[in-house]
Parts: sequence; structure tokens; C-alpha cells
Amino acid sequence: MPTTLPVTLEQPTRARLVTAGNAAPERGLTVALRYASSDPLAISLVFPAAFTLTGTEVTWAFARSLLDDGLRAPAGTGDVHVWPSGRARTAVELHAPRGLAVVEFGTSALRRFLRRSYALVAAGDEDLTDQVRRTLKAFFGPDDGGAVT
Repeated sequence: MPTTLPVTLEQPTRARLVTAGNAAPERGLTVALRYASSDPLAISLVFPAAFTLTGTEVTWAFARSLLDDGLRAPAGTGDVHVWPSGRARTAVELHAPRGLAVVEFGTSALRRFLRRSYALVAAGDEDLTDQVRRTLKAFFGPDDGGAVT
């Protein structure tokens, strides 16, 4: 059942940064998985500053359904791709203008995070009314209550 107040879930999760062609050893890191009921279709991966090119925390947001689909079979187009990597790991490939990164997570940790997000807002129960209203307000200004002609 959806909640009426916005709720944010955050789950620190161990991951491995995989380099292309084994150019450098894989590096372990902790990535924060984040889900906010105020943006019910998206999840975020928050990378610590020490593992980014800019030296600042970086957040990648993408469809929750993409992560869910990628746990079972390769999924994604564009900047984010997700696929099973063996029986116990899931790879997330992130494309940016300055390059790409492949990060592997334990599949069980991702499943646990998704279960928690679906307990908060079930698939199909995402109410986008407020989000659409905010977006329209950003484009067109506040609603003056007038009729559209």
C-alpha cells in the first residue's frame, strides 16, 4: 500500500568496480542504493567521491524496472545496462561522456533492496500525479486555477 508521506530507503551495498581488459585490479567499494517514494519509478546508485573522476559524490538514477529486469536477463539501452554476471552477481554498466564503468553487485543485495522498494510502493501503484504536476509547474508556472480554453 503506498504511503502518503515521502519515504526514502537507503541501503549501503558492497560492490566491485571492474576495469576494462583487466587494466587495473578490481576495486571494492560501498555504493548506496536509494529509492524515494516521491520518485516511484526510479532508483539511484550513489558512488562515493573517492571512486569518481570529479572527486565528488556521483548519483546515477534510472528505472527501477530496469534493475528488476536486469536481475534475470540483459536489460537496458542508452546510458545504463544491467545483466546477470554468473549465479550470484549482477553487473551494472554506466555510460558517461568521459567513459564507462562496470560495477558488480551481489544479486541477493539487489533483490533485497528491490523487495523493500516494492513493499513501499508496489509495481503498478506508482501515482505520478504529483510528479506530473511539479513538472508542469516548472515548465509553465503555477496553476492560477483558471480554465483552459
